[in-house]
Amino acid sequence: MVDWKITAATIYCEDVDDEVTLLVYKDGSAKCTSCEKYSRPDKDTARAIKTKCKLLKRQIVCKGGECSRITEYRDRIFAEEPAQK
Repeated sequence: MVDWKITAATIYCEDVDDEVTLLVYKDGSAKCTSCEKYSRPDKDTARAIKTKCKLLKRQIVCKGGECSRITEYRDRIFAEEPAQK
């Protein structure tokens, strides 16, 4: 990944039972695009989450920035970078 600024991957997140996109920036920061959706849902999303919780018979909880999926993806990207040079 020569001269990259951002990279992304879409994965299935078991915590929220949905596909999410993980973003990693060249400066080392990383985020999940669904954190906002599941951490601070609007009315419609909150209603959908409540329904999904009933169907799954468990709580849907986003771990936010402390999610291991985000850090593992970021670490893997930066571990691969020297191999590309």
